[in-house]
Amino acid sequence: MLRVVYGISSPSSVTEEEFNWLLKEEVHAVLKQLQDILKEASRRFSMPTPGMESQLKQENFILGSSTMDQVKGVLTLQGEALTQADINLKVAKSSQVLHFQFRDDKQWKLQQIQDARNHVNQALQLLSSRDESYHFKTGAEVNKLMDAVMLQLTRARNRLTTPATMTLSELATSGLMKMFTPPMPGDVMVNFYINLSKLCLTVYQLHVLQPNTTKNFKPAGSSVLHNPGAMFELNNNRFEVSHVHKVECVVPWLNDTLVFFTISLQLCQQLKDKVGSFPGGDTKQDLGPDSPKSSY
Repeated sequence: MLRVVYGISSPSSVTEEEFNWLLKEEVHAVLKQLQDILKEASRRFSMPTPGMESQLKQENFILGSSTMDQVKGVLTLQGEALTQADINLKVAKSSQVLHFQFRDDKQWKLQQIQDARNHVNQALQLLSSRDESYHFKTGAEVNKLMDAVMLQLTRARNRLTTPATMTLSELATSGLMKMFTPPMPGDVMVNFYINLSKLCLTVYQLHVLQPNTTKNFKPAGSSVLHNPGAMFELNNNRFEVSHVHKVECVVPWLNDTLVFFTISLQLCQQLKDKVGSFPGGDTKQDLGPDSPKSSY
């Protein structure tokens, strides 16, 4: 005689129901949360529409420190562009003060901010490609999306935390040296970059090495910050860095974006962990020939 027992679900069927609920409901709740956070991050990077540049807020940042007054200045930041730089440099040997500022027709784009913004927008595009009506069929599909989003967020964060390295000769010939009025003298170089939430200015003072110098000439490699004593060659002249001055200021909205990146990466990882906690959740195969084979 066959006995039928009602109201009892096997552990495997409960797990299956929970997993299906996760794919249908919780994944989309996390995607919505990620989109909201990254839209806030994107808004911090907001770019004006053509013809509306004046609507993007200009922010002035004072550079300098109480312990070092060799370099002082004010930088004007508008989105990703330095629209003005006003720099005073006290020359080490003579106490003479040199004054430079950007030419009126020049702006300097900060590539790090531009790249970070682009990566955030790519992450948002990935998330919006799976709206609420989309049904995830496998855990692997969720993980694939999270990995793609995390890759963009990691790249965005790395652009702000890892300034580009440059050789001194690359710096000497960069377009930045042509931005100023009066023109920079041949024995002064500057560099701007982002490091975490700080906008940094480095000023190098140089002296020419005489052809008959007894110093062993060894060109410096690529670096974010070169130290006194670093050497390079340009137009058959050899130079040595005699003094380095670095000043910086905190840009609050850059700090906000780094916090948003951290929270978003944690959310992505938590969702991956939750998917992986189900039997076969991270490796479950596609259920049919109509399941998407999207690549991100």
